[in-house]
Amino acid sequence: MMKTIAILILVGFSAAADRSWAATDSSASPLLVELFTSEGCSSCPPADVWLQQIDAAQPVPGVRLIVLSEHVDYWNHDGWKDPFSSSWISDRQSAYVRALGLKSPYTPQVIVDGTADLQLSDTQQVEQTFQKAATTPKLSIRILQVAVDPKNPGVVRVQVEVQGNSTNRSADIYEVVALDHAESQVLRGENSGKHLTHVAVMENLTKIGRLEKGKTFSREVETKLKPGTDPGNVRFIVFAQEPGPGRVLGVALEEGVH
Repeated sequence: MMKTIAILILVGFSAAADRSWAATDSSASPLLVELFTSEGCSSCPPADVWLQQIDAAQPVPGVRLIVLSEHVDYWNHDGWKDPFSSSWISDRQSAYVRALGLKSPYTPQVIVDGTADLQLSDTQQVEQTFQKAATTPKLSIRILQVAVDPKNPGVVRVQVEVQGNSTNRSADIYEVVALDHAESQVLRGENSGKHLTHVAVMENLTKIGRLEKGKTFSREVETKLKPGTDPGNVRFIVFAQEPGPGRVLGVALEEGVH
């Protein structure tokens, strides 16, 4: 579990950073930050705030933080069913626990680029992990087009391109559909009475292909949105990850539908 004060320290770090680079630095190294969270966990709301803060502030020069809020379902038995939770997200977290040799899953838990179990109470580790990403080579992933199918407003076509894989391992290519903004009023459980907000809430994770070493990848993906989803409130994230799950070799983000 995590103390609220640790989150506030990190939020202060984010707020104090120079944000001017984010709008102009197209060469920033992208970094995937996955937060495993739950509306049924009393320690999670401060971490949700932290994720929103780093997403908005982009506090690390030379690094583009691409965030995901992934809601597990194993807190649902405690009086509140998280409306954004799913068992397959819990399974993804458990796979990380096995791959990283951790004792057990917990919330809130932050995994960076598939390899680092971030300790939010350790500000030095957080800064060092993010700074290291600035010098870590990444595959170039481009989301060339995101467009609603004119014949079916619930379907979005996404054009993805990944440049040659120079690593000595193959990688799986995933597409994520995430809600840009989500919120709910919690009526029961540990967070009863709280109005919670979230950013980049993962709704779907789909393996769209495989990138072999030395090869390139290009594909148009047909993505079905959940009924009632506002296309303007959606983020599309594409990332390449070594099997395991292992290291994230590259990641890209496109916000909204054109």
